[in-house]
Amino acid sequence: MSGAPARKGSLWATVKAVAWSFLGVRKSSGFQDDIAQLKPYHIIAVGLVGGILLVVSLIALVNWIVVK
Repeated sequence: MSGAPARKGSLWATVKAVAWSFLGVRKSSGFQDDIAQLKPYHIIAVGLVGGILLVVSLIALVNWIVVK
């Protein structure tokens, strides 16, 4: 037992935190809550998936515009 408090972050809370960070808008209190609740490897995984989805959607948008 390390003595560290257990983190109880849900997938939805992690997705919301990563989405807010993509937008660059976050309250300091919300950031502190995220640090206390969310697991770092969940944030990394959701961030990678979100980044991949962002790149794929931008490529699809550009291809759609160029075809028109």
